[in-house]
Amino acid sequence: MIRARKRFGQHFLEPVWAARVAEACQPQPDDQMVEIGPGTGAITLPLVPRVGRLLAFEVDRDLAARLVARQVPGLTVHTGDVLEDDVDAVLDGWLAAGRADRAFRVVGNLPYNISSPILYMLARWWRRWPGLVDATVMLQADVADRLVAKPSTGEYGVLTLLASMSAEVTRVLDLPPGAFRPQPKVRSTLVRLRFRAPEPPVPHPEVVDRLVRVAFTQRRKTLANTLKAVAGADGLEIGAVLSAAGLDGRRRPETLHLVEYSALADAWVAARRAPSVL
Repeated sequence: MIRARKRFGQHFLEPVWAARVAEACQPQPDDQMVEIGPGTGAITLPLVPRVGRLLAFEVDRDLAARLVARQVPGLTVHTGDVLEDDVDAVLDGWLAAGRADRAFRVVGNLPYNISSPILYMLARWWRRWPGLVDATVMLQADVADRLVAKPSTGEYGVLTLLASMSAEVTRVLDLPPGAFRPQPKVRSTLVRLRFRAPEPPVPHPEVVDRLVRVAFTQRRKTLANTLKAVAGADGLEIGAVLSAAGLDGRRRPETLHLVEYSALADAWVAARRAPSVL
């Protein structure tokens, strides 16, 4: 019997639910699939025969060894932490040996304690490898709520905005605690992120990232107050930047859409480039 290891945040899918997740991926015969955290192979094994090939990243050495020992055609297993190991080099080499267009898809029953960092990592992957088509991943339900949240709601925040710069997110399937062994104390949701450039474009995504993270450290304060210190550190006057962006500084961070944060970033960059007036 395989025991889940708490330090890895393991909750293994029951076979019937794993089959539903594999089907929800809508696998195609020429797909290149990357799986994060295959665990016992509950999703892996149903998927491998239905796709071109599959690369699995597994941090648990014992579980990785069990998958390797199966000698499944088309399956490559890499042992290591997807957030810390030399993943870029591994993935780059694997993609280079496959399809000419380097198109690939991602699936994963993500450990809930590191799901947000993995979501940010996937956005970085898409920027490095534009062939990343989509990611179908299992999340804690409240994280899924944050991904699809609307402005002026309690769930709306950093994750919502930063995810929207690289992907369109849809809920695919809600799962009860009983779908896993051991049962988590929360409900889970399978979501799909379809990667694409934002419309309208975001010319300065790194500035948007910075401003959003700062703004939501005090989400109930006004935009002018939350950004005043960081503006000063950059040698800017926050009122002037907000005016140039067409934004009311009395608004709260949680009321702004991505397009407004993008306008703020544009004004921020323009103000930093403007010559000083003595």
